[in-house]
Amino acid sequence: MSQTSLDPQYRKIAGQLMMIRFPGTELDAATGAFLRENSIGGVCLFRGNMRDAEQVRALTAALRDAMGPEALIAIDQEGGAVVRSTWLPPPPAAMGLGAAGDLELARQTGAAVARAVRSLGFNWNFAPVLDLNTNPVNPVIAERSFGAEPVRATELALAWMEGSQAQGVACCVKHFPGHGDTHVDSHRELPVVDKPLAELERFEFLPFRMAAPHAPAIMSAHIVYPSLDPDYPATMSRPILGGLLREAWDYRGVIITDGMDMHAIAGRYGAGQAAVQALQAGADMVMALGTRETQEETLAAIAHALASSAVPPREAAQRRARLTALAARYPCLQAPYDEEAADRQRMVEGWRRGLTAYRAPRRPPPGAPLRLVARRDVVSDGVSEAGVPADVIAACLSGLGALDLVTFVDEDGFDWDALPDDGSYTILASTSRLRYGEHARRNWRPDLHLALWNPYHALDIDAPALITYGFAMPALEAVRDWLDGRLDAEGVIPVPGFAP
Repeated sequence: MSQTSLDPQYRKIAGQLMMIRFPGTELDAATGAFLRENSIGGVCLFRGNMRDAEQVRALTAALRDAMGPEALIAIDQEGGAVVRSTWLPPPPAAMGLGAAGDLELARQTGAAVARAVRSLGFNWNFAPVLDLNTNPVNPVIAERSFGAEPVRATELALAWMEGSQAQGVACCVKHFPGHGDTHVDSHRELPVVDKPLAELERFEFLPFRMAAPHAPAIMSAHIVYPSLDPDYPATMSRPILGGLLREAWDYRGVIITDGMDMHAIAGRYGAGQAAVQALQAGADMVMALGTRETQEETLAAIAHALASSAVPPREAAQRRARLTALAARYPCLQAPYDEEAADRQRMVEGWRRGLTAYRAPRRPPPGAPLRLVARRDVVSDGVSEAGVPADVIAACLSGLGALDLVTFVDEDGFDWDALPDDGSYTILASTSRLRYGEHARRNWRPDLHLALWNPYHALDIDAPALITYGFAMPALEAVRDWLDGRLDAEGVIPVPGFAP
């Protein structure tokens, strides 16, 4: 069937099963027309779409006008390093909440996040993460996970979700059926989790099975699980999405794919064909986050699949009904943000309670000069926001006394032994997600290591450490107060491998 002979109604049905992204901080005329003409069901906004609260409210209002009352406007506001609206009260990362181990704190955090994003016009948050962090070299999860023990991590995540949904924002747990035990990033490659089914059921699957009766939406992972389907990643797998999740677990909510532009999918299967296969597998909505060209490709492929009944009409109607029900339960309406000041204090409490000591760190002697060592550039892993600049850390700690800031660009070329032997208390601040290489592991010996992002950095450097699970300003202030003796680090790291 040619593009010209295709009934336009199929494109509208296809559009309802798609979520897109677009560049810029305003809804341009072309994107607005694309949304209206194709009845696009969802939009996800990222940091590049956001400047400040007033601008985002205007943008989401324009999106609602273009998309109608069933609009699903989504954001990744997990907490820690994965936040898109960076001016809102900064939520502690999931693993920081795991270190605090308090269900009520997790519930209040989820509620505070929801109040903040709802005030901007969002009704769908792609959080919380249910992946169990059981692999120290996982390049993309780390502190985004609540921990490694399935039941406790899930209890914390469900408390977070309960708080969010009580404030009118739908959650989407991710990344089904588990991204924790991978050593590659599906944004770049296709991971494989090759474990026996019984082990998967005890660990990776358990959080999602526990959440299935409660979660309004679940996001699929671009990962191959040979025990269930040796040929296709979960996003495109009928045995996993349709068989395990929908049929065996009787999941009634929305299934949405992770971004279909990610290399694990688009680079192997092609955006259009992969989207069709995801719908055939059991997904209700495909996240077409690529360019307008790939969005058009996806739209056309789904429309042709609908017209040919490759995606049967009855199944398409069921998918649309689930998406309509989600939008009806969580309408996309801006709400006043009356609790912002109180929520900031709630977030501060979360960061402080998660602060974790490792290898018995000792505070600097009173009046001792400080030396701070940190990388010069601010980097992002493509999923998280960029890390904290070295001068921001220095400014936060400067009130403690004289401080010398030393920065490096290339860790392999940085000579730790060249630092002056002048009695300074030397602090290394780790401000990226990337793990350290052999040079730093062998040669760097600070008096205190601040693991300000990836908690596994603390395993790389043979030194006492403070672990914050993130680099937001409340984390830096908690470190400062610990150094000054005004705060104890009482968090308990919720993953294995951190023996004293």
